[in-house]
Amino acid sequence: MGIRTRRALSFTAIVLGFFMALLDTTIVNIALPEMTRHFGGSVSQISWVVNGYNLAFAVFILTASRLADQFGRKKVFLAGVVLFTLSSLVAGFSSSLSMLIAMRVIQGLAGAVIVPVTIPLTTTTFPKEMHGLIIGIWGAVSGVAAALGPALGGILTQKLSWEWIFYVNVPLGVLSIVLTLIFIKESRDNTAGRSIDYGGILGITGGMFFITYGLIKVQDYGWGSRMFLSLLAAGVLFVVFFFLTQYRGKQPMLPLSLLRIRAFNSTSVSMIILGAALMNISLLTSFYLTRVMGISELRAGLVLSMMAVGSIISSAISGPLSAKYGSSLFAAAGMLLIGGATYSMSSLQADSTLGAVMLRLALAGFGVGLSMAPVMSSAIRVVPDDKVGIASGVTNMAKALGSVIGVAIIVTVLQHNTEQRAEAVQARAAEAQPLAVIRQQAAVEAFSDTFKFASYLLIPGVAAAALSDERRKGRMQQVKSLS
Repeated sequence: MGIRTRRALSFTAIVLGFFMALLDTTIVNIALPEMTRHFGGSVSQISWVVNGYNLAFAVFILTASRLADQFGRKKVFLAGVVLFTLSSLVAGFSSSLSMLIAMRVIQGLAGAVIVPVTIPLTTTTFPKEMHGLIIGIWGAVSGVAAALGPALGGILTQKLSWEWIFYVNVPLGVLSIVLTLIFIKESRDNTAGRSIDYGGILGITGGMFFITYGLIKVQDYGWGSRMFLSLLAAGVLFVVFFFLTQYRGKQPMLPLSLLRIRAFNSTSVSMIILGAALMNISLLTSFYLTRVMGISELRAGLVLSMMAVGSIISSAISGPLSAKYGSSLFAAAGMLLIGGATYSMSSLQADSTLGAVMLRLALAGFGVGLSMAPVMSSAIRVVPDDKVGIASGVTNMAKALGSVIGVAIIVTVLQHNTEQRAEAVQARAAEAQPLAVIRQQAAVEAFSDTFKFASYLLIPGVAAAALSDERRKGRMQQVKSLS
C-alpha cells in the first residue's frame, strides 16, 4: 500500500472521530422536545442533556491533551473513540432521563479526549508542507459538524426516532477504531515526562468546572446573584492555583513559556470569540426561524446547514494560503465577515424569504472557514513542534469556553430585549393594529437588537485575529529558545 493511501486512511480515521465528537455538540438540541415527551421532566432537567456534554467537554480537554502528549496520542485517541462509541450506544438504550444525562457526560469526557488529539495526530501523519491544506480540511470538517448537527438531528428524529441521533455514531466510531488500529502510528511529546501533574489537573479541572457551570446556570441565578458570583470566584481561585502549580512544577502540563508567544495568546483569544460567534448566530437564527418566521424545527435545521456550505468552501481555500502567506489577514477578514453577516441578520423581517436568511448564513459560514483554519494553523505553527498537542488543547478549550460564554451572554441580552419590547407592546395595545401583529413586530425588533449586539462582540476578535501570526525572520528560533 502506498504512503498516500496510508495517509488518506489515517486522516479518515482521525476525521471520523473528530466529526462525531463535534457533531454531538449540536445534533441533540433539536431532539430535546421529543426527549421531553418520552421521559417527562422539566425544561431545566432536559437541558442537562446538552449542558452535561458541554460541561464535561470543557472541563477535561486540557488534561486529555497533556495525557496524550505523555503516554501516546494514538492510545488516548483510540480510548476516546471507544468510550464515545460505547456511550453513544448506551445513550440510545437509556431507560431514564438520569441515565441519558450520565451517558452524555461520558460522551463529553470522550469528546474532550478526541478533539484536541486530532491536530497533533494529523501533523505527525503529513509532512510540514501539507499542514496548511490538512488544517484547512480540518477546519471544514469542524464547520460542517457544527452546522450540520441541527439538520441531521431533525431528519433522524422525524424519520426514525431520537435514539438514532446516538446510534448514528456507532458505525462511524467502529470504522474510526479499525482504521486507527491499522494505519495510525504512535506519537508523543518526547520532552514531556511521565509523571502526572496532579496539581495542574486539579487546578484546571476545578477552574473550568466552576466557571463553565456558573455560566450555564447564570440564567437561573442571575448575573449579580451571590451563587453565580461565588461560582465565578471559585473558578478564578482554581485557575490561579493552576498557574501557581505550572510556575513551580518541574513537569507542568502547560509550559508557561508558550504564554510569552504573543501570536499564540492571540489565537486563543480569537478562538474564544469564534466559539461565541458561531454559537450565537446559530442559536439566534434557530429561534428566529421557529418563533418569528414560524417554520418547523426540521426546516430550520436545514436552513442552518447553509453555514456548512460557506465554511467548506472557505476552509479549503484559507488553510493552504494562510500557511504560505500568514494567518492574520485571512483570520481578520473572516471575523469581519462573520460580524457583517450577523449584523445583516438584524434587517430581517417576519416575512423575509428563507433565501435571504440562507444567504446571510452562507456568508457567516464563509467567514468561519476563513478564520477558523488559519487561526488553528497559526496556533500550531508558532509553537515548538513537540508542543503542538498542548497548544491544540488550549485553543480547543478556548473555543469550548467561548461557546458557553456566548450562550450565557446572548440569551441574557435576548431576554432583556424581549422584556423591553413586551412593555412596549402593552403601551401600544390601544393602536388600531391587531395585537398579534404588534407582538410579532416587537419580537422582530428584539431579535434585531440582539443580532446587532452579537455582531459587536466580533470587534475585539478582529484585533486578536490581526495579531494571530508572526512571520518575522528568525521567529522560530525565538520560539524554540522558549521551550
